[in-house]
Amino acid sequence: MLLLESFAVILAVAYLLLAARENILCWYCAFASSAIYSVIFWDVSLLMESLLNVFYLVMAVVGWYEWKRGGKEHSGVRIRTLAGWQHGVIIASLIFAALVNGYLLQMFTGASWPYLDSFTTWASVLTTFMIVWKVLENWLYWIVIDSISIYLYLDRTLYLTVILFGIYIVLAAYGYYSWRKHYLADSAQY
Repeated sequence: MLLLESFAVILAVAYLLLAARENILCWYCAFASSAIYSVIFWDVSLLMESLLNVFYLVMAVVGWYEWKRGGKEHSGVRIRTLAGWQHGVIIASLIFAALVNGYLLQMFTGASWPYLDSFTTWASVLTTFMIVWKVLENWLYWIVIDSISIYLYLDRTLYLTVILFGIYIVLAAYGYYSWRKHYLADSAQY
């Protein structure tokens, strides 16, 4: 399993580096890494994380399409931001979904850390849509999600994945500043 996890980590880092640079090849790395992680997380009883990676498989295809052909002129989406009230609605919805899902997991499965697993999963689902649609603040959400995920993976002894998520936090900060620079440059043109 260590070799498989190592390969998934390499692909996941490549995904994030390419995404931060707005390189469409990121979606190929996302697809492969997600396929591997769906198996790994199922094996260590992080059921929501496993299902999340199946979702990532689908979103890698959607992301590739949106970045290639989405947007008003079908030439790809541009970086955008959300209003403060929209973030408030998002955060309240995430907390509600995590509480309901966590309760159901606790009652009906043997899932480890049902509430945290549910929160990181639902937050990741929403934030994945944000990256597909190039919402600038997605990177800030990922910093929070990745920080919480580190705790889950430490508990499950997925040490390479802990290192990966530490790298993710640094790369998310890089992605935010990179996208912010592009967003400000695009805003100045219009």
